[in-house]
Amino acid sequence: MAAERVYEDETVVIERLANLGPLSNNAYLVRDRANGRVLVVDAPEGSEAIVEALGDAELAGVVLTHSHRDHWAGQEVLRAHAPKALFHVSSEEVNREPIEAGGVLIPHDDGEVFAVGGLEVIHTPGHTPGSICLRVGGALLTGDTLFPGGPGYSRDHAALLQEIESITTRLYPLGEELLVLPGHGDSTTIGASKAEYAVFASTEHAGDLRGDVLWARS
Repeated sequence: MAAERVYEDETVVIERLANLGPLSNNAYLVRDRANGRVLVVDAPEGSEAIVEALGDAELAGVVLTHSHRDHWAGQEVLRAHAPKALFHVSSEEVNREPIEAGGVLIPHDDGEVFAVGGLEVIHTPGHTPGSICLRVGGALLTGDTLFPGGPGYSRDHAALLQEIESITTRLYPLGEELLVLPGHGDSTTIGASKAEYAVFASTEHAGDLRGDVLWARS
């Protein structure tokens, strides 16, 4: 499976491997131009494709956007390929025990910046309590927080409201041209998402709205 280059600037190149595992996950390789090292974002089932895409580059670490299994089911493949590579997650995330059973898991706080690739951690709770997005340059890797058309799945109405707050207060102010690279499916931009959300915000909704919400249809 070939990796698709989806973003580049003077500091990084980002490649996407799409449709990994039964839930068609995306995984991203963030290549640091200065030293050639790579951070991988999410490790779904089928991570053998990540190993192939790495080639001879050093895997410096794996950042998990949240603790749902489809985003880390391939961790053993990557740990076997690069035993010294560190795995990272939000310090606010829950249900980390199954991931930690595979090896060491390093917690990170909101606002921290990775030395490799320069990715900034943005805490965006809602889909899970410790969901994070990662910004570098003009790109934003959103995991399951934000997709084209709407937010990620919310387990109840309170979680949906929390996710909407995360999106509107933490992500939308970052700039309309920012490229959104989600954990499943196609890319979008912050500007496109804001336009879709404006439709949602102008409409009355049920008090128990939850689940797979679409900005323009829910």
